[in-house]
Amino acid sequence: MIGVLVSGEGTNLQALIDASLPIVAVASNKAGVRALERAEQARIATAAFELDDHPDREARDAAMADWLASHSVDLVVCAGYMHLLRRCFLERFPGRVINTHSAPLPDFPGPHPIHDVLAAGVPETAATVHYVDGGIDTGPVIAAERVPVMPDDDEHSLRERVQAAEHRLLPKVVRELVGS
Repeated sequence: MIGVLVSGEGTNLQALIDASLPIVAVASNKAGVRALERAEQARIATAAFELDDHPDREARDAAMADWLASHSVDLVVCAGYMHLLRRCFLERFPGRVINTHSAPLPDFPGPHPIHDVLAAGVPETAATVHYVDGGIDTGPVIAAERVPVMPDDDEHSLRERVQAAEHRLLPKVVRELVGS
């Protein structure tokens, strides 16, 4: 069973839902985000784990891990989740937490990969799916799909093409992982 972590719009979550993957729970670090609405519309259990509701990030992540485990989650997919997960969370799902990233790794880690790719002037980027290991986009890469950088690209146009690749790649990788 799959649990998905989200922070915003939820387009990668929607790609997973549209692929009819066995998602049983969606958690967010923010209440009221569009991603939670998408999950609710698909009749998937949702919960928000806002930092202000917990003594610290460790307690928040432990509560989120408990909630996912109570839904029998065995694979956690970070789909636009914008917080680093604490060790207590990762230890509950060892080797079973993956993330999608909008650039090739390890070359462009961090929160602004599209900007970083354009600033570097490289000819291509990638949609990347990798294991989460506690660092900032440092876990082993599972799969990547190359995306060319066009001469007239700006952050918006490149982000659209990378997201389209993520929407193809992430469901494929998740399907392979839950099938194995």
